Parts: sequence; C-alpha cells; structure tokens
Amino acid sequence: MECTLGQIVSQRKLTKSLLKQGNTAGKSSITVTAEELSGNDDYVELSFSARKLDDKDFFSKSDPFLEIFRINNDGTESLVHRTETVMNNLSPVWKSFKVSLNTLCSGDHERELKCTVWDWDSNGKHDFIGEFQTTFKELRAEQEGKQWECINPKYQIKKKNYRNSGVVILNHCKIIKMYSFLDYIMGGCQIQFTVAIDFTASNGDPKNSCSLHYIHPYQPNEYLKALVAVGEICQDYDSDKMFPAFGFGALIPPDFKVSHDFAVNFDEDNPECAGIQGVVEAYQNCLPKIQLYGPTNIAPIIQKVASSASEEMHTKEAMEYFILLILTDGVITDMADTREAIVHASHLPMSVIIVGVGNADFTDMQILDGDDGILRSPKGEPVLRDIVQFVPFKDFKHASPAALAKSVLAEVPNQVVDYYNAKGIKPKCMSDFESTRTFSP
Repeated sequence: MECTLGQIVSQRKLTKSLLKQGNTAGKSSITVTAEELSGNDDYVELSFSARKLDDKDFFSKSDPFLEIFRINNDGTESLVHRTETVMNNLSPVWKSFKVSLNTLCSGDHERELKCTVWDWDSNGKHDFIGEFQTTFKELRAEQEGKQWECINPKYQIKKKNYRNSGVVILNHCKIIKMYSFLDYIMGGCQIQFTVAIDFTASNGDPKNSCSLHYIHPYQPNEYLKALVAVGEICQDYDSDKMFPAFGFGALIPPDFKVSHDFAVNFDEDNPECAGIQGVVEAYQNCLPKIQLYGPTNIAPIIQKVASSASEEMHTKEAMEYFILLILTDGVITDMADTREAIVHASHLPMSVIIVGVGNADFTDMQILDGDDGILRSPKGEPVLRDIVQFVPFKDFKHASPAALAKSVLAEVPNQVVDYYNAKGIKPKCMSDFESTRTFSP
C-alpha cells in the first residue's frame, strides 16, 4: 500500500487494500489513523501585582519591577520576562504579558521558575527587594489570588523578626491554545488550489523546441514540471480534486483579444479541471488555440482568486483556504497594481506562490516575496502578513520534484495558521483547548 502524508491527515483515517504481487488488491486492508502529538506551541498570559514591598528609596517610595527566570537543566538561569517599572509605589500592579510555554518552562510544567523583584535606579544599579520560586504547574493551579512571600535571604539571616519584603500576587493566568496547520486540516479546512499560467510571447513559439511552452514528446517542459510537483501535494488537501486553471497574456478565441484571466479549458462558467492531470490536459489542449502575446499582468488573476477568498472570509469559519500558483517566465509589467492586489489579499484566507520559469531576471519577484522587507502598496499601506512565496525554477532544475514542492510550499502551513489565529478562528470539529484562569487579589 502506498499513500502520502497529506492523504492521511486530510482524511484523519485512511483505509486501503493491501496489494499482492502484480499490484492486484488482496482481501486484506490496512487502516492508518492520524493524530498530532501535543506540542508546546501554546502561550500563557500572566499578570502580577505586589503588596507592601520594602521601601528602598530615601525621599520617595520604591520603583519596583519583576523579573521571571527559567531554571535550566544545568542550573543556569534564562530571563523569560521583565515587567515595566511602576514608579513610586509599594503595591504595584504590573501590566499583563504573553509568553510561550516553550520560553517560560520549555514545556515542562514542573520546571522551577525564579521570580525577583527589584527597585529601579536610574544609574542601572537596581536594589534587590526579594525573590520567590514557583512552577507553571503552581501558577495555573486553581487558587484564587495565589500569592508568594517575597524573601530577601540577607534580611532573613540578619533580622530576627523578619517575615518578608512584601508579597507578590498572581492576578491572571490564561492559557492560549495555538492551533497548528494539521489542526485546521483535520478539522475539515480545504485547500482550494488555483493555477495561473503565463502565455506571453516572451515564452517563445510553442512550436519551437526552444520555447518554454514546447510540448516535448518524451519529457515535460518546465511549466508542467512545476505544476505537477506543487499540484500533487496540494491536491491531497482538497476533497473534490477540482482545480480552476487560468491563463494570462494571450490572445484568445474567438475574437483574439488579449486576456489576463481566461479559463484554460475555455469554459468561463466552470474553469475547474479534474485533478492535476486534468489541468495538464487542458494546458496542452489550450496551446494550439491561442496566440502568445502580452503584457505580463498578474494583478487580474490575484484579484479573481481574492474575490472568492473574500466570500469565504465572511463565513468566519476555517472551511476554505486559497492557494494561487502563478507560473511565469519574466518580469511583470503591472507592478503597482500587483502590489495593491497583494496588500488587499493579505487580509484574506489566501496565499500566492510564484514560480519563475526560465532564465529571466526575477528581481521584482523577490520584492513581492517580502522576505527582505515589508511589501507596501503604492499608497504606502503595508501587507497585513507575508502571503507571497517566490521560487526560481532554475534553482531546482536538476533536483527532485519533492525538493521543488518542499521549497514552494514551505511557508504555506504557517500562513494558514497565522491567518486563522489572527482572526481568532478555531478549527472546526475540535474540542475547546483554551482554558482560562482569572484571579482577583
């Protein structure tokens, strides 16, 4: 039996017949069930206050701040968080803060945490007030207004009647569940995969063997290699396996006017193709019927997919996430409109993958990727999140299809998670992972 990881996690439980020699199905079958192991991606929101802290200043009250350290396995201490300083106050209330459980305690709820209270001084020589030890297990325990005595060990030794240097109180502890890509996929979220192919004249005459669109009888061209490598991964996360395929930059029948978002199967009412093989066949059938032209405008196709993604956004559920794969051979000519379209799309459940085919200068594509800086619209509006991944095919010309697919799809899982987490949208069909503890002093 052979299958992909995508088939298993998207179906949650996959049953297939075991094949006998000669690839014929036998009477036996195997069932594979997917379950994601719990990681330490969750965050915790904490807030503390203190009462009756020691006064370290002569002419005013102490200016306290709190530091939390994680005690590592080798006994060293790592600073996890430092609160703001509350000026001239012996009973401060510090602002709440968020920290990942990985950072706080390395996912170990019983790992020791050291909390230290200081009196801030402008010269940097802060005065020690006191400290206490705790664990995350203790922090999240259901005890209203949990408090710790803040102890100064020197005073404890020197002063006979010493009790403490004040108390620190936990006001609020809230665990924030960070859902994963698999949580959303296994909760029923479908990946809606759309393909857009560059049919501009710079690709060369498809009848010429030097053309990037030349259909070789024995091996696929670069467009087909990129399409199949990426599409075969994405199709496992789409239950109906129907993929819209569009072309841009060609003169199309019957009137041979230039179009930047025509259906490759020439059915504008239903541009979907059955599986990746259906897209391949539609592409091959389309080539003899069109005339390669220009310019290379990709904003219209981004806007078309964004329109569908916008409808999904209003459902406020994690049901469909859109991935647009653009295959192009050169520099785009509508950069301003494309930047505008991407900034708009960054607010939607959508990602854009651009694969550069051929040996052109793809510098502008790197700008759209946004890895080297924040992409902005011509009006200066920044993208809400990075949704574009650009990969030049020439870097993978001699690599396996899996290597290309891995690079192209590397950022998509995080883009899916970032979108839904930012919107506060939980996976469907999931139990409520979020637990809340709120305390009042």
